Amino acid sequence: MKSPSIVMLRRNFKHIARNPTTVFNAVLMPVVVMLMFVYVFGDAFSVGVDYATPGLLLLAVCYGLGSVAVSVNSDVTKGIINRFKVMDVPRSAVLTGHVIASVLTNMLAVAAIVGVAFALGFSPSASLLDWLGVVGLVVLLSFAAGWLTIAMGLAAKSPETAGLASLPLVMLPFFSSAISPTDKMGPGVREFAEYQPFTPIIETLRGLLNGAPSAGDVIPALAWCVGFALVGYLWASSTFKKRA
Repeated sequence: MKSPSIVMLRRNFKHIARNPTTVFNAVLMPVVVMLMFVYVFGDAFSVGVDYATPGLLLLAVCYGLGSVAVSVNSDVTKGIINRFKVMDVPRSAVLTGHVIASVLTNMLAVAAIVGVAFALGFSPSASLLDWLGVVGLVVLLSFAAGWLTIAMGLAAKSPETAGLASLPLVMLPFFSSAISPTDKMGPGVREFAEYQPFTPIIETLRGLLNGAPSAGDVIPALAWCVGFALVGYLWASSTFKKRA
């Protein structure tokens, strides 16, 4: 007998496959952004593929979050959850299925980014251990962002507003060190970029790919990811119990 979480995971993947827009936003859009900043506008912004790749890995995680929020909100507002309750499907399986589907989709997007980066001349100095650190941090970030996005989606009143709820997570990377070093930014923006959650995560990825991670970035990066995951899980569980 299959686990309810696996059944929910298969259901979510079928929904993703039937929606080309979701696939484009989650997988292809980060690749398009990379080509724009590195290949098309690279000379104008002085952005090299080695510098941009870590930030674009984070962008790859964030770009598919809108569809996750809409999907989980639709399950609640359209009465799908009530059908699951009749079939005795555990509530935890519904949310877990969304989280796992989000993580796996993000890993596909990250693999696409890395492949395109190597095609554009990406030359990291990372060892095998460093690469394992990159994969681990990306999975942790995907897990944390997935729970936080699901919580936002559950808290929204409708699928339309759920899509907007995740917008801050999509926009924050553009106000970080993803594309440009923070010391080249103007006053106010520079301070915001230095202390916002995604900058230490990006700098940790950048350090790992360069073979020289800094504890000053690694510790805040892990703390932010764990904090996001904990807040998202508790918020999502509480809201789900109230709405389902």
